[in-house]
Amino acid sequence: MTTLTTATDTPGTADRPRPARPAGSAKARKRVREALRWSALRIVALAVLLAAWQAVVAAEVWPRVLVPSPGEVWRQFLLASTTHDGVRGYGGHLLIEHLGVSLGRIGTGSGYAVLAGVPLGLLIGTVRPLAVVLEPAVTFLRTLPPLAYLSLLVIWFGIDEAPKIWLLVIAALPPVAAATAAAVRTVPDQLTEAARALGSGPVSLLLSVRLPSALPEILTGIRIAVGVAYTSVVAAETINGVPGIGGMIRDAQRYNQTALVIAGILAIGLSGIVLDALLRGIERFAVPWRGRT
Repeated sequence: MTTLTTATDTPGTADRPRPARPAGSAKARKRVREALRWSALRIVALAVLLAAWQAVVAAEVWPRVLVPSPGEVWRQFLLASTTHDGVRGYGGHLLIEHLGVSLGRIGTGSGYAVLAGVPLGLLIGTVRPLAVVLEPAVTFLRTLPPLAYLSLLVIWFGIDEAPKIWLLVIAALPPVAAATAAAVRTVPDQLTEAARALGSGPVSLLLSVRLPSALPEILTGIRIAVGVAYTSVVAAETINGVPGIGGMIRDAQRYNQTALVIAGILAIGLSGIVLDALLRGIERFAVPWRGRT
């Protein structure tokens, strides 16, 4: 008779070393566990915040018109996001449309600020005589609150889109220019000396050595500029700002619609988180070497 031999009958099978698991899979599992842990912590923190908010409302520390409940805020969020009783959102526009218009203004203003701020920062960081003149001007603009020059922009450009875009450009340009100038100045001398030894001229040195080396800090400056533009959008939309999330908030504030104001603020904050995550993703893609030694 033929005897079937199993794995347990083979001598030394139990003593054989098992193949090692790939190190990459272990790292991936560790990252997933860490991401789940942080997500759980965020959920718990949000639940605690909502419970504390509801407790303050239930205790009637302040009148409901000043501090509405989370349920009232959620109801206003839904009303502003849908068509109800023949009324479409707020002011004839849905909340997502208000937010989209504001994001469009932020994108336009930030885009112009980047197009002007990066070359300006390169000039400040590389040409000393220009830096003496331009750097104080950039610092002056950076210290101005947006409302300080909004009235002047309205006088110059009227109440349509132009003053809003200009306000966001002026608010977002200084961070880009300052970050670019600082990054260009800190380029290692070894890189520039090696490029000169290979025959690079001033323009080639700027575009092929200084600019790529400064790119990580420039992208950080762009992220900051977008954040500044986002915080300035409410000020930009105080004049004829509907549709627009800032204009919606201002109108709701005039009529003491606190729940709608809070809903608009939450919409701005959540969309800001998403936008910053996208910018960080672009940064990781554009400069994958950042943070590596």
